[in-house]
Amino acid sequence: MQPDLITVEDFFSPPERTAATISPDGTRIAYLAPWRNRLNVWIQPLDEDTPARCVTADDTRSVYIYRWTHDSRWLLYLQDNGGDEHWHVYRVDLHDPGADIVDLTPFPGVRANFELLKGRPGKAVVQLNRRDPELFDAYELDIATGELTLLAQNPGNVVSWLCSTTGDLFTSTLTTDGDVELSQWQPATNSLRSIRTYDGADYPLGIHPIAITPDGSGMWLGSNQGSDRTRLVRVDVASGAEAEVDSHPDLDLAAQLVLPSPLIISERSGELIGARYYGDRQVIHALDPEFTAILTRLTALSDGDLAGLSSDASGQRWVVNFTHDRDPWATYFYDHSSGESRLLFRPYPQLDPEALAPMSPVAIPAGDGLTLHGYLTLPVGVDPTGLPLVLLVHGGPWSRDCWGYQPDVQLLANRGYAVLQVNFRGSTGYGKAFTKAAIGEFAGKMHDDLIDAVNWAVAQGVADSDRVAIFGGSYGGYAALVGAAFTPDVFAAAIDYVGISSLANFMRTLPTVARPFLANNWHLYVGDPSDPAQEADMLARSPITRVDSIRTPLLVVQGANDSRVVQAESDNLVTALRDRGVEVEYIVKDDEGHGFVNPDNQIDLYHAVERFLGEHLGGRVPPA
Repeated sequence: MQPDLITVEDFFSPPERTAATISPDGTRIAYLAPWRNRLNVWIQPLDEDTPARCVTADDTRSVYIYRWTHDSRWLLYLQDNGGDEHWHVYRVDLHDPGADIVDLTPFPGVRANFELLKGRPGKAVVQLNRRDPELFDAYELDIATGELTLLAQNPGNVVSWLCSTTGDLFTSTLTTDGDVELSQWQPATNSLRSIRTYDGADYPLGIHPIAITPDGSGMWLGSNQGSDRTRLVRVDVASGAEAEVDSHPDLDLAAQLVLPSPLIISERSGELIGARYYGDRQVIHALDPEFTAILTRLTALSDGDLAGLSSDASGQRWVVNFTHDRDPWATYFYDHSSGESRLLFRPYPQLDPEALAPMSPVAIPAGDGLTLHGYLTLPVGVDPTGLPLVLLVHGGPWSRDCWGYQPDVQLLANRGYAVLQVNFRGSTGYGKAFTKAAIGEFAGKMHDDLIDAVNWAVAQGVADSDRVAIFGGSYGGYAALVGAAFTPDVFAAAIDYVGISSLANFMRTLPTVARPFLANNWHLYVGDPSDPAQEADMLARSPITRVDSIRTPLLVVQGANDSRVVQAESDNLVTALRDRGVEVEYIVKDDEGHGFVNPDNQIDLYHAVERFLGEHLGGRVPPA
């Protein structure tokens, strides 16, 4: 029997608690929990029966990114304004509950991020594009006073600044040829000393991950130089020599963009103690004998994949959570010195894992012989034949789908849909040749992969070919529009969530901080709109050029403050369709950016999604 309908609110209301970390002194945990229906940071003693205390107070937008300072005195967090991604660094005084929260980067229209310095207590390195909107400079922040001191001015080609525990600066830069160059900042001469250069075409989003060894003599990073797979290497700062530290025979070092950091760093020593690889599921290699023993105990706590890891400064007390397809982010405490472990909380206790749908890895042959890996989620209690199918397309496109809990997937499965996620060519994590197979293939073979996946599901007997929808966000929204405009006979419905309608306009309106660094991603894979011939090809691959072909029922969703895919991308498409007399449902939220964050907006969106798909695919819809 099918399980009861689970409400949209149960899937998309804020978690009761989530994203817990332990303080460096090992006495408290911080976590996110609702305050006025927005996630804020709460603090609670770990070994005392003392009520938790909310230490941030944002009732307009949820807080997601926070860090303890190394002395456990302060808490720093990032927040933007309505999704505009102009992040500010805020400080909370955990010793003085009555103290005001302080904006440490109070500069309008400026983006900031920070990195704490273990070797310099009370200090952080902050990157700001205050001087030039296209470039980040590096500053030292005195956390107690808020004083910012310029450390290094961006010479014009620095993509990001990296720092050692003592504050020595390193950079990832783009050369004039588009290669990625690792360098060390020389403060005496205000210049960069080159360490090693990599072929930029092999790294569409730069080199990820990178971390500096505690003594500043080396850089740990993911390298695919001389190999199709990404291995963990150490680059010597003095000589530039690369030496392999660890690798997996079949899998890439995990991509930092879609998972917790692939590099597991000791809170006590700053040394590298583990590395994550990812195939159908996650694999962790322990690189330290003590962590080997700890990892064995941690992974025994759940049959999910170990996700968030935090430990105190001694490396003995741990707070961890797990990604799991049906039991999301269960969070545990473990004390290695005593062997004690206990469940701290389940973020969504209202969800019964038995009523949720398993996510199964699948391998699908593409028309030209490539193997496409992905995941199929089938509704519980239903004969898995002839089902309505939702093809859910990930963003990026230099990202990937992974095994684990997704509320949208579970909502769709609960409504009776089979959900297919496919890592089409261009996705990361399957070797650089697979990623580079997408060059020049927007609305081409990248889309063919999606059609091949649909045909596979139909041939397997899982999907009804007359009841297939395509749904995606960002690049996935572009893919949904391509599906509606280029292959309208395949899809009975399409949902475009913050997607691109014109590749040329999208590139011209990208955030200023992104525009200098497009050589190895958008310009390489799609084209440069400043070249008329390339712009013409980009427009030929853009759904806005083929609106006359769109007859698929369409739902368009947009955040008004989106700085990556601006509202004009959706406005122009919807206007063109409505001018033709085509009915299109359009949802715009004035307080959102590139994807909805606020729970009330997410709930509105997915009520619209379940109703829209129910109308066009015939899935289950709650009674009005």
